[in-house]
Amino acid sequence: MAYRFIEENHSLFGVRWLLRRLGICPNGYYNYLKHRKTSYYKERDYKLQKIEEIYHERNGVAGYRQIQVYLARKGIKLSALTVHVYMNQILGLQSIVRPKKPGYRKTKPHKIFKNLLNQDFTSTEINKKWCTDFTYLFLKDGSKHYNCTIIDLYDRSVVASITDKKITADLAKRTLQKGLSSQSGIKGALILHSDQGSQFTSKEFIDFCESVGVTQSMSKAGYPYDNAPMERYFNTLKNELINQHEYHTETELYDSIEEFAYVTYNHVRPHSYNQYKTPFEVRCKAA
Repeated sequence: MAYRFIEENHSLFGVRWLLRRLGICPNGYYNYLKHRKTSYYKERDYKLQKIEEIYHERNGVAGYRQIQVYLARKGIKLSALTVHVYMNQILGLQSIVRPKKPGYRKTKPHKIFKNLLNQDFTSTEINKKWCTDFTYLFLKDGSKHYNCTIIDLYDRSVVASITDKKITADLAKRTLQKGLSSQSGIKGALILHSDQGSQFTSKEFIDFCESVGVTQSMSKAGYPYDNAPMERYFNTLKNELINQHEYHTETELYDSIEEFAYVTYNHVRPHSYNQYKTPFEVRCKAA
């Protein structure tokens, strides 16, 4: 206690004056300071080691906010700012930047629907507002494949994901079928929000939505922010999975995406929208 008193008040009285008044040998006090410094650096090195382990376990894609959550799961509590400083200034670690995506050619739509969300990407109930979209993927040989995914805006969970060789209305339809089948007891109106891609504006897809009681909503053409949650999901998929690997076969690619969507994204990865809880944690709490 005396040593701590000296640490806290030495600037007011002077170290030597306080040591004399308290009858403490100077060597004893300086040995105490040395021990304290050693303990601090030992603890800091342990935290740095854990940050580096998590960073490499996540293939360099986790930012400092996510790493803060992963550290907390291991019982290590640090502020987001401290994690940021440790990563960037001490360890020299930075999360990988996402590449830009190319655009798609559009065809004449069968029907366009009103934007019912108007960038309100919140939902107070499960299975009331879903978003969907396509993204492109490549195998090692350069062949292009497409993934269609649906997420629930309540907790950002993936309710359906299918990958195929062609970007078609049938792929969109099958993905919606899969999503509806995976969610037992959907009650009341369900809005499905998409862009104005020809797959979603086709007669085949529109007729199917009407047959299952799904209300369509669409972004304004050329406004990706009108479907921002899907843009973010696909950015995450590519940044944290696709861009980290080379896929030689369809099966390898498809299985990897399925595992990411239903296991990593829904059950493991903390999401900022959920206050860094996983979609599964939020969904179970509401059930």
